[in-house]
Amino acid sequence: MSQIIPRVGTGIDVHAVAEDPDRPLYVAGLYWPGERGLAGHSDADAVAHAACDALFSAAGIGDLGTHFGTSRPEFAGASGSTLLAEAARLVRAAGFEIGNVAVQFVGNRPKFAARREEANAALSAAANAPVTVTATTSDGLGYEGAGEGITAYATALVYPVNDAD
Repeated sequence: MSQIIPRVGTGIDVHAVAEDPDRPLYVAGLYWPGERGLAGHSDADAVAHAACDALFSAAGIGDLGTHFGTSRPEFAGASGSTLLAEAARLVRAAGFEIGNVAVQFVGNRPKFAARREEANAALSAAANAPVTVTATTSDGLGYEGAGEGITAYATALVYPVNDAD
């Protein structure tokens, strides 16, 4: 009987607040009405993007730019949930199953606690695997503390199936 060795990957994503005051905000698979959006090629959901990168890292199949880069016009405006679902599909196609993904984002907004379970459910549904999100502020330090953008950090655990390493 062979031993299953899990693989861990990390991801990070950073997005600045958009110059366009009418750009909608999407974070952790959710729309945040009344909040100014983030700049980016897709919907700029830094939480979902970091989760994608962590999955790609764990499976050893590239990164966000490899699969969804700005040279790919079909992903312009794509939702973070759509990208996460595709990332999960690619990871599974590479011979891995997803154990879980944990993401923490740093920023003053949006105020996250009241919608945490909703975000966990949305991203877990997209990945068809457990995804949990936590949030923190930077106590007024750096660009996150100044309200200029957010950063998301993710860790993913995958394990090989079907003879993958």
